[in-house]
Amino acid sequence: MSPYFEFAVNNRYANRTLHEAISGMDQAAFTARRSGFFTSLSKTLNHIRKVDAFYLGALNGTGIGRAVYAMPDIEDVSTLAVEQSRLDVDLMNFCEGDIDLDRSMAVERPGTQTQERVGALLPHLFQHQIHHRGQAHVQVGEAGIAPPQLDDFFLEWERAPIAKDCIREFLS
Repeated sequence: MSPYFEFAVNNRYANRTLHEAISGMDQAAFTARRSGFFTSLSKTLNHIRKVDAFYLGALNGTGIGRAVYAMPDIEDVSTLAVEQSRLDVDLMNFCEGDIDLDRSMAVERPGTQTQERVGALLPHLFQHQIHHRGQAHVQVGEAGIAPPQLDDFFLEWERAPIAKDCIREFLS
């Protein structure tokens, strides 16, 4: 398994764990004003979803580009979890097997298009996800829900059982 595939599975595990923790949250709590870069848990998790779609579009050459930012926010917790899961599996599919890290991909930017190496896009995407999931983690706590452990993925010691399930589900 490549490290990029492992990061993609870790991403699925962390998103799934976070979404499961808030699965019973009602829309009012999900969209309630909270501290952080984005003003609600809904806005934070929708930002992760949109940026994932943006970069997956560039990596897969589907060309969704900046139109992703015009997509409406998903304000239903379970619907957003399903959509995020779909994106997570798409990223795992992209990262499975051999990846040409030196391949240059077109990325639409405001008023222009740039070329970025796959070997730069993937670490940037993983870092972006971790950065904003950390903010969502704090917002979950503000909502009165115990923030789940999100970093028990790579090491066997205290590895979360759901972490292994994410790989098994993908491979089956």
